[in-house]
Amino acid sequence: MILLKSKPREGFRMAIITKIGQAEHEINKRITGFFQSTKIGAILKKANAYKAKGIPVVQVMMYLVELAFTNRSMYMNILNGTNSAVFGKDVVYRFMKSVFINWSTYMLGLAMAVVKPLWESTGPERLCAIIFDDTMYERARSKKVELLARVCDHSDKGKQRFKKGFRLLTMGWTDGATFCPLMFRHLSSKEKKQRYNEANPDIDRRTVGYKARLQAMSKATDIVMHMLREAKKIGVPAKHVLFDSWFSYPSTMMAIKKLGYSVIARLKDTTKIKYLVNGTKMTLKEIYAANKKRPGRARYLLSTTVLLYDSEGGTLPARIVFVRERSKRKKWIAFVSTDMELDEGGILTLYGKRWDIEVFFKICKSYLKLGKEFQCLSYDSITAHTAVVMTRYVMLALDKRHSEDPRSLSQVFWHCCDEVADKDFAYVIDLILKALHEVLCENISLPESEISNLIDLFVDKISACFSRFFSKNKQIAALV
Repeated sequence: MILLKSKPREGFRMAIITKIGQAEHEINKRITGFFQSTKIGAILKKANAYKAKGIPVVQVMMYLVELAFTNRSMYMNILNGTNSAVFGKDVVYRFMKSVFINWSTYMLGLAMAVVKPLWESTGPERLCAIIFDDTMYERARSKKVELLARVCDHSDKGKQRFKKGFRLLTMGWTDGATFCPLMFRHLSSKEKKQRYNEANPDIDRRTVGYKARLQAMSKATDIVMHMLREAKKIGVPAKHVLFDSWFSYPSTMMAIKKLGYSVIARLKDTTKIKYLVNGTKMTLKEIYAANKKRPGRARYLLSTTVLLYDSEGGTLPARIVFVRERSKRKKWIAFVSTDMELDEGGILTLYGKRWDIEVFFKICKSYLKLGKEFQCLSYDSITAHTAVVMTRYVMLALDKRHSEDPRSLSQVFWHCCDEVADKDFAYVIDLILKALHEVLCENISLPESEISNLIDLFVDKISACFSRFFSKNKQIAALV
C-alpha cells in the first residue's frame, strides 16, 4: 500500500508565514525600544565602535542581538534569501574582529544605563552586591583559536576535568531581583605549555585588543581587582562583593576591603589557609573543633570573629559563620564576612543572592547561544560574541523587571506611594488602643484606673507576641 502525503493547504501555509512575520516584527520592535531607551548607539561610540560613513554600527549590533530570537543563523538567512539586513556578512565579521572596540567600556556603559534607574527606583537602603564567578567557555573541536588553552572545568565538585577553551570570568550586579553583567574576560592559561595557540603577533600593541590578550594570560585574582577598580570608577551602586570559594583568599579579601567593598564569600576547607584567633593561627577545622556549637536544630552552628592576615603583616577583622550542609547533615559549610555590622542571618541572606550569576550562565548557554552561534578564531570575535549574548540577557532581564516589579515605574511609583501613604506602625497601634479604651468604657462598668491597667496588660501581651514573631521570621530569613 502506498501512502500519499497530502499537500498542505495554501491558506494554512500563508497563515503560518503571517504569524512568523508578526512575531519577528514584535521582536524587532522590542529590540528597537531597548536600544533607544538605553542609548546603545552612544554607548558603542564611547567604546570606540563607530564609522565615519556607511552602515551605522548600531544597526549591525541590533541585527546580531536579534539573531537569537528569530531561530535562524546568519548563514541560513543568507542561504535562504531571508536576510533582512542591508549589509553582508563581511560587515559583521569586520565588526566582530575589530581590535579597537573596547567591549569592557561598552558593557559598563550598558550596565549603568540599566542599573542606575533600578537602584534609584527601589531606594538606596536595599542591599546591592557585585558578584564574581567563572564558567567554562568550551571550544572542544577547535584547533586554531587564538589563545585556546587547556583549562580546568570545576563545575563538577571534587573532579578535576580539563577541557579546550577559556574560563569566562564575569563580574555582575544584583539587587536580589535583577542580575546585570558588568564586565567579563575570557581567561586563557598563564603557562605557555597549556596553551594550544599564541596571540596574533601582528596585533598593534597600542590597541585595547592587545591589552585584552595580556589580561587573558594573567592571574584571575589580578583581573578581579582590575574589574573592581573599573566598577568603582564608574560608580556602580554596591557595598558588598560576593564570590565562591575559588576566590576566597585572605589577601584578595583584604585588597577588596581597601577599595571600599566588604566581602561575603564561601571559604575553602583547606590546611593551606589559616586565620588568627586570639593570636593563634588556626584552620577552619581547628576553629570549628575549638568552639562550642549551638544546641538543637539551630539555623547556623557557630559564629566566631577572626582576623585575616597577609604576608605584609596586615590584618582585617572578619566573621566566620558555620552552617550545616543540606545534603550531608554531619558536614558543615563556612562563610566569611568582612562587614562586621551584618549579623549571621544577614550574611547568609546576602550570600544567597550569589546564585543569580549561576542562573545567568545557564540562560546564556542554554537559550542565548553562548559559544554556539559563531565559530570564530580570533580572540576579538569571541569577546564581541559574548558581549552580544550578554546584551540579549540584559534586554530580557530589564523586560522581566518592568513587567513584574511596579517599582520599575520609578517616579510614577513614588508619586503613587505619596498619594496613598500608609500610616506608620505607632500611629496605627495608638488608634487601636483608643478604640479599645472607648469600647471598654461604654460596655464594662469598671473604674477608669482598672480599664487603664487592662489596656497596659494588653500592650505587654502584644509586645511579647510581636517579639516572638519577628524573632522566628528572622531565623527563617537566614535560610533563604
